[in-house]
Amino acid sequence: MSEGTVLLVDDEEELRHSTQQALELHGLKIRTFASAEEVLSHVGFGFHGVVVSDIRMPGMDGMTLLHRIRELDHEIPAILLTGHGDVQLAVKAMREGAYDFIEKPFSAQALAGVLRHALDRRSLVLENRRLKAVAGKHDDLETRMPGRTAVMVDLRYRMRAIGATDADTLIIGETGVGKEVVARGLHDISARAKGPFIAINCASLPETLIESELFGHEVGAFPGALRTRYGKFEHGRGGTILLDEIGSMPIDLQAKFLRVLQERTITRLGSNESVPLDVRFLATSKVDLADEVAAGRFRADLFYRLNVVTIHVPSLAQRRADIPLLFLHLVREACARYGRDEMEIATDVRSEIGERDWPGNVRELRNAADRLVLGLDTGLKSAASSGETSPRLADKVAAYEKRLIANAIAANGGALKPVYEQLGISRKTLYEKMQKYGLEKSMALDMGE
Repeated sequence: MSEGTVLLVDDEEELRHSTQQALELHGLKIRTFASAEEVLSHVGFGFHGVVVSDIRMPGMDGMTLLHRIRELDHEIPAILLTGHGDVQLAVKAMREGAYDFIEKPFSAQALAGVLRHALDRRSLVLENRRLKAVAGKHDDLETRMPGRTAVMVDLRYRMRAIGATDADTLIIGETGVGKEVVARGLHDISARAKGPFIAINCASLPETLIESELFGHEVGAFPGALRTRYGKFEHGRGGTILLDEIGSMPIDLQAKFLRVLQERTITRLGSNESVPLDVRFLATSKVDLADEVAAGRFRADLFYRLNVVTIHVPSLAQRRADIPLLFLHLVREACARYGRDEMEIATDVRSEIGERDWPGNVRELRNAADRLVLGLDTGLKSAASSGETSPRLADKVAAYEKRLIANAIAANGGALKPVYEQLGISRKTLYEKMQKYGLEKSMALDMGE
């Protein structure tokens, strides 16, 4: 039986009590609440449990509660219930951090199964936080993943906690944020550091040879198989295997990989003998695998098996304050790589770097640093003309205000009420400024509060 407490929120008293009784019969510890506001005082960074909430309630609804819980601790599993079969709402809830989304009416047995899985996940999170094995251990994560923002400090903390375990891990992030850097960091600070690190790009493997590449084959397994060949999984024994862009793995192969994850054995093509597999699996994805599951392109059971431990690598838009410092770091790296003397970066160049959007994230920023060191066109106005007039104070203030509002909206998952409350302005003022800076469509996920 999973330990921990389930906090159940529903404004319908009869349903609340009947669900509580049914779940208690399945051995779960349940506390009930009639409103979402009551729950917030019971959750926090050390909370050992799960929150289950109706999505449509008077006052604070389930989506708002989800956002508030994620502000307190984004690793608390939150499961949303609804009587309205709204697929778009389900996808939106999963994208904004819900652990699961269950439609009414539901069976108590099915809900209990989801809750046990969620409680096990929360137990693992709390255990990782208690780990002392890596406390004070020297590593170079600050060099590999530089940044002083809270999201980067949290990322390095999570990497150290998870790296000390042998847990399979899913690494999520936009293109160019450094997902493979995170994967290599997890390997290098783990007990498997002396073992191999095998990176497999699932998108580039030829579909006709992918099973042979991963599992290996025996002599005569197919035409041209003239000798026994170890697959990449066997080559990774004792170390770590990275499955890059796992969302690109063919659907039929996903079932075989799920079996490998569960049984830790493989069978070469043309053989009936199982080979033990001592490896740790890491997987990366730039797409939301919950959306891929909804679209039928990714197996739900494999997603939930991989999603037990997840690391979200922030984009540069989520850590804008780090961009100038990161750019200086990348310039120093480029100078060393190309044998150039270290460069002084002008203040106006650093200012423009920090204000500019970088959709390609660290990869795009590194390319700009390389071009600057090599004396090539960087696309930076301030770098192209040192005599150009500096931006006016009003322009700088406006750019800062836009960035502040955009970051606040992104940090709150598109919910606007906590944004204008945090910024100390009225809702009308926030809407006017969003319109002024063109943020309505690009940042706000939900304008109707």
